[in-house]
Amino acid sequence: MSKKEDLRGKKGSHQTELYAEVPSTCLPIVYSPEYNITFMGLEKLHPFDAGKWGKVIRFLKEEQFITDEVIVLAREASEADLLVVHTARYLNRLKWSLVVATITEIPPLLFLPNFLVQRKVLKPLRTQTGGTIMAGKLAMDRGWAINVGGGFHHCSSDKGGGFCAYADITLAIKFLFERVEGVARATIIDLDAHQFCLLIYYKAHLKTTDGAIKRKVELDWGTEDMEYLQKVELHSEGALNEVRPDIIIYNAGTDVLDGDPLGGLAISPQGIVKRDEIIFRAAQRRGIPILMVTSGGYQKKTARIIADSILNLHRQGLIGEEAVEGVGPSHVPLMMSKSVSSGATFSAI
Repeated sequence: MSKKEDLRGKKGSHQTELYAEVPSTCLPIVYSPEYNITFMGLEKLHPFDAGKWGKVIRFLKEEQFITDEVIVLAREASEADLLVVHTARYLNRLKWSLVVATITEIPPLLFLPNFLVQRKVLKPLRTQTGGTIMAGKLAMDRGWAINVGGGFHHCSSDKGGGFCAYADITLAIKFLFERVEGVARATIIDLDAHQFCLLIYYKAHLKTTDGAIKRKVELDWGTEDMEYLQKVELHSEGALNEVRPDIIIYNAGTDVLDGDPLGGLAISPQGIVKRDEIIFRAAQRRGIPILMVTSGGYQKKTARIIADSILNLHRQGLIGEEAVEGVGPSHVPLMMSKSVSSGATFSAI
């Protein structure tokens, strides 16, 4: 059986709907309208744009890159799916509205019946989590995949936080390790402003979200495009040269954008588009499957930037049916108008 096949009979694997076959006519872009969180305006009490995922899809449709027929519809992760990583105790705690209010940082949720919280808040997050797991297999099948949602990197097996209730990235890796033969190493490139680290997971050691941090990059407050992109390229290339993974999971957070209230960096929209291109080009050059999730981003314009980045990846031949090596140089300009500090420090752990 090839490494791209689902090992349904393998020991320890439960029955799941997340690895169902996907028609070849679909692009490996995963989304569901269920991703978007709307309930009596409560979602507006958090700086995160809880409807940005639908906006990304709308922009991609307007540019005639996708239609509903070519999108892979995400499925909700079941309790059995979640128990691959999460503890039963943690999942039971999510049945308390107070716990969910704390994790999502939306205090009024604690006053709502939990069945409403489950339906209006946690179900969208479970569907995004299912989307990431599905996209993991699609990346192995097609060479690349994008979950328009996901990237809940603040969550571990028994603790959530920062709007992250489920550890979708760890779940996607664990599913691959258990169900796809030949996948034993996964590298996470996390470029969300709160992380900027590169982690390597090995099949034999993946128990929780605590992996081996290979490179952790520290950035000064207000870091701009030139310095940021140089470090992205330096450290992504260095990590991939040191250890060749079987898959790259790319957490493409947009909270690095200049003006983000929580990110603290000053990266331009063009810089974010170029950053994503750097990562996808590094993966394509080495022939490594890549899964992208969209993670954080706390401004209304981040949806447009994510869509522009996906369109650029397509123009560059880095995604799409025609994706091939040897594409031409990027047409995305670097924004280098301001001087930047070189005082960032690095640590390898």
